[in-house]
Amino acid sequence: MLPRLALNVKILDMRKITCTYLVLLTAFSFAIILWAEPNEPVQEKPTVDGAVIICKDMIDDGLYQSIQRRVQIALNQEVEYIIFDIDTFGGSLFAAYNISEYLLHEVNPKAHTVAYVSKKAISAGALISVACKDIIMKERTRIGDCAPIALGGKLEGVEREKIETDTRAAFVTSAKANNYPEALLKAMVTQQIEVYRIKNKTTGEYEFFEGTRLPQDPNEYEIESKELIVTNDELLTLTATDALKYGIARAVVQDRQGVQDFLSRRDDVVFSGESKILRTNWSEEMVRKINHPAVMSILVMVALLGVYIELNSPGVGLPGLVAVICFAIIVGSKYLIGLANWFEVAVFVIGIILLMVEIFLIPGFGITGILGIIFILAGLFGMLIRNGWNEVPWPQTELDWHLFSSGILGLSIGFLGFMILAWILTKYLPKFEFLSGLVLVPATAKQGDEFEISMTVPPESKVGPVQVGDRGEVVTRLRPSGKVQFGDAIVDCAAQGDFLDKGTEVEIIKIRGNKVVVRSVKNQEQE
Repeated sequence: MLPRLALNVKILDMRKITCTYLVLLTAFSFAIILWAEPNEPVQEKPTVDGAVIICKDMIDDGLYQSIQRRVQIALNQEVEYIIFDIDTFGGSLFAAYNISEYLLHEVNPKAHTVAYVSKKAISAGALISVACKDIIMKERTRIGDCAPIALGGKLEGVEREKIETDTRAAFVTSAKANNYPEALLKAMVTQQIEVYRIKNKTTGEYEFFEGTRLPQDPNEYEIESKELIVTNDELLTLTATDALKYGIARAVVQDRQGVQDFLSRRDDVVFSGESKILRTNWSEEMVRKINHPAVMSILVMVALLGVYIELNSPGVGLPGLVAVICFAIIVGSKYLIGLANWFEVAVFVIGIILLMVEIFLIPGFGITGILGIIFILAGLFGMLIRNGWNEVPWPQTELDWHLFSSGILGLSIGFLGFMILAWILTKYLPKFEFLSGLVLVPATAKQGDEFEISMTVPPESKVGPVQVGDRGEVVTRLRPSGKVQFGDAIVDCAAQGDFLDKGTEVEIIKIRGNKVVVRSVKNQEQE
């Protein structure tokens, strides 16, 4: 009996082992089948292209035009990331406004913009940086300090607040568009803004508040442990480390390659290679330098000095050519940066033509010369303000007024320099014999209400005033104005009737004020 029972137990154990084996075999088979199934392909990271636009030195209208050109090149090449390499102490706030609005409204919707602060982004450079979607800073760099200043003066009271209000609004607009702390950006503009950093107990995140808008609920914020970031007597300027800590910079890197590496990790993309560098070309750099206030003052001074020497020396020569070149550079540079439109250029050219007609064709100085001066001044002043051809060139905003004032200051300095140099030339140049022909020396003093007649004489000569009836020889063609030599003296004269060629013998028939009117001796004898 016992042996049979033992046999039954062994049979049951074998059945269990067999079932277990079959289950394991089936599971193993399924595992092999599943493992043998081909894996789905791994999703590859998208490949993107980048372009680097260099933004260094002075922020001005020339840089704005250059940025537009280079950005368009990048967009035409379908670049996904545009990196602006920024290293500047600032410059024209008006130009920074234009660049900022251009980035926010036209570039950001088409490409991912990044401000890479390679050394410093101060003043207008900070405004341009925050207009980009990301700010990435190199180690030991800084950003901030965008308080408006006026060239040659001070901004105080209402004037300062008018400009700061608009500037703060520009920073706030960029902060909202690109997720930067508004309070910190406003503290870069206005000195009286105090900013604290306070932790939100609910979210665990730090938030920034102006001193006048601190939260009051201790259950929501850790008010007692608030951190003072900037006091009310300083402008905010942040180092790269602090900018990262306070959420203005997305990352701090060692070089430009580090920018691409950070973007690749964060955005899960792969750059196709090193980003193409787009720099300003030589013509853009030249135009930017020409429009610097100091250079513009020198150009105005040289142009006026050339006109002065040309009008007070026989013939048309180098001084007149230099003046024409300087005026062409002034007008052309203003046109290239968008300050001068075709209408203002046309007004300026018409003024030059009217003035030349008055000088060379019409005796005396009358309505033509006055209109010429008015047209020239209107054209120059119109080029100091950005306006359409159908708009009156008149400042509309406080910023326009300060830009206009800066332009007037440059012109005034140039005019003052011209007056000083003209006085020096008139006083001392005739004493040098080899240069005496460049400047006319006034005739000897006369009695009563007589005018002085413009004449040039060698330093050693003693020549009295010319008189009606004196005869001389034409030195430069009278059209009808020109130069006539009477003995050792060369006198400004105007011909009566026909134009007179060089070498024609003439006689003074009238002295009207400081104008000497002559007539051909040959024609007079024939009559």
